[in-house]
Order: sequence, then C-alpha cells, then structure tokens
Amino acid sequence: MYKVIFHNANQVFEVFARQIYQSDMWGFIEIEEFVFGERSQIVVDPSEEKLKTEFAGVKRTYIPYQAVIRIDEVEKEGAPKISQVPNSTSNSTSNVTRLPFPPMAPPHGDDA
Repeated sequence: MYKVIFHNANQVFEVFARQIYQSDMWGFIEIEEFVFGERSQIVVDPSEEKLKTEFAGVKRTYIPYQAVIRIDEVEKEGAPKISQVPNSTSNSTSNVTRLPFPPMAPPHGDDA
C-alpha cells in the first residue's frame, strides 16, 4: 500500500493506492488501484468524497514527476484528503511560495 502526495493546481492531494510505478510515458509515475476507506461512520469527510468522485471509474492515473511531493509505503490506508496551497496573492500569513518547476530534460546518451 502506498500513500502518494502530489500537487494538482492549487491543491495538495493525498491518495492511497496498491500499485505505483514509473510510467512508460517519460516523466510520469502511474498510480493504480486507488483505495478509499470503507466508511461505517455517520461523519463524511467532504475532501475524501471529492477524491472518490474525481477518481471514480479511473483505472490508472499519470502524475508528472515534478508534481509529486512524497511517496510512502504504508501498512494500511489512511484517509485520503485534499488541502489548499496558500496563494501568495491572498492575505495569507505564509511566506512560502512554491517554485515553478522547469520541464525535465530526457536523459542523454553516455556522456562519459
């Protein structure tokens, strides 16, 4: 089981999946078999419901390497969630700004 945290627009997605691997499409990772907690509680997390809706019917998704924040191998799934990234133009007290990511260049041949 893997926890994958990545940027998507001005949000940070935290999802759980059974399979992740480097994609054949250069510059992407593939995420398969999303896992969403079985809710037997009355309280429903709106961000988890939004993720369920967004990934409903998705067999596999491709995430660009530069959007990935972290990948952890975990023993069991937690609650998937969406967090907002503070906007530098808003009245936020945060002084942290996300740097733009340049496109990654494909590897060149043997330069040795």
